[in-house]
Amino acid sequence: MENEMKSDVEPRPSPQRRVGNFLIAVFGSALLLAFSYRLLFSDSTGFLVFSSFPAPEIPADKGGNLRRDSPSIESTVAPSTRLPQMALNLRKGDSLKAEQCDLFSGEWIPNSSGPPYTNSSCRYIGSYQDCLTNGRPDRGYLYWRWKPYGCDLPHFDAEKFLKSMQNKSWAFVGDSILRNQIESLLCLLSQVEEGVLIYHDETFQSKTWYFSSHNFTLALIWAPFLLEAELKNSGHTKDGIQLHLDALDDAWTSQYGKHDYILISGGQWFLKTTIFWENGTIIGCHNCPEKNIRELGTEYSYQKALELAFRFITTSHHKPLVVLRTWTPDHFEYGEWYNGGICNRTEPYREGEFSGDPVDQAMRGLEIEELEKVAANGSEHGTRLKLLDTYHLSLLRPDGHPGPYRKLHPDISKKPQNDCLHWCLPGPVDTWNDLLMEIVLNEGDQRYSS
Repeated sequence: MENEMKSDVEPRPSPQRRVGNFLIAVFGSALLLAFSYRLLFSDSTGFLVFSSFPAPEIPADKGGNLRRDSPSIESTVAPSTRLPQMALNLRKGDSLKAEQCDLFSGEWIPNSSGPPYTNSSCRYIGSYQDCLTNGRPDRGYLYWRWKPYGCDLPHFDAEKFLKSMQNKSWAFVGDSILRNQIESLLCLLSQVEEGVLIYHDETFQSKTWYFSSHNFTLALIWAPFLLEAELKNSGHTKDGIQLHLDALDDAWTSQYGKHDYILISGGQWFLKTTIFWENGTIIGCHNCPEKNIRELGTEYSYQKALELAFRFITTSHHKPLVVLRTWTPDHFEYGEWYNGGICNRTEPYREGEFSGDPVDQAMRGLEIEELEKVAANGSEHGTRLKLLDTYHLSLLRPDGHPGPYRKLHPDISKKPQNDCLHWCLPGPVDTWNDLLMEIVLNEGDQRYSS
């Protein structure tokens, strides 16, 4: 697990955090929404985007690069963080109904029924996320459910999902957080049918499962940057990762045409020490003060990755339904993973209690900006693209991480390393798949606003 943590989080100097919340009113008629938000329509496929308020400026260090430290806890209630634009593949003439629901805006409420599976009923849980087996003593984090304002989010229906995916194929493209999510999905599906592992690469980073009763294939493709990258020793090198900003990772682009559904995401790998290449030349870096290279920052490389990935998606002749899952916040307090940071909370935050990290906010903001560009300029290509915004509901769940229980029965008195980035299974990440099923199987039936 130490290697897994190092793979996703890089040591960083500590700056100031600050509150960066958005304030928005959400419900209203279609006419009122037209005046409240900037709507972007395409003449052909009819993408629809609800614009958010401008993102607050985020403090940068002297090099112009966003940095982070331990979380800040506000003693007063801050304005509610509302959720970003949603690109929907609507046809011309489609309209939104007043009763439609913003699935990403809501709160965590008590749920006495608990999770749909356990560590004993699911064999797909990775050992580092198996908090129950590893001895986590509290159970309260298992008894919450996400409640959107004004409607309910249905629980994941494995039978309905598998029937809908008959003769279909999914690919999850990303890093270990996406692996966390796909293990949750495998556990949820195992209530009806267990997927059989039919492929893995040498490192077991990329895997494929097959559900024979439904002729359904589920693939995990390891591509933490989405871009071509030279990773030495799993990314642990003082020389930095060599990241090619003008080339996508062939691990996923070569498989793109095989799948009916694609889920992509970026993550903490972009925060690592990285050397940026374009046209065979070094053009800059992130977090390389000892080198005589221009500091461009994490947001620069992430914007390039999203731009190139969306260009590939919109211009490809193959048109799967593509879902972008937003950036995942961590909840380290009193330090980071490498210097004693912990996450020992046992309940969700209340709305406004925790503002989040400026770096996380900025990276999520880039995702929304790039998605808007696709909606405005790329929809004529027939692209089908949706947003799975797990950022805010995840931000409110500091209790959902393994913490010290990433390993079996840790000796807490020795202050073991905590994992405050990945998620316990079962746990809050199961809600990501509730949302995924809802937005995929009920296309165009919800409202998503900023």
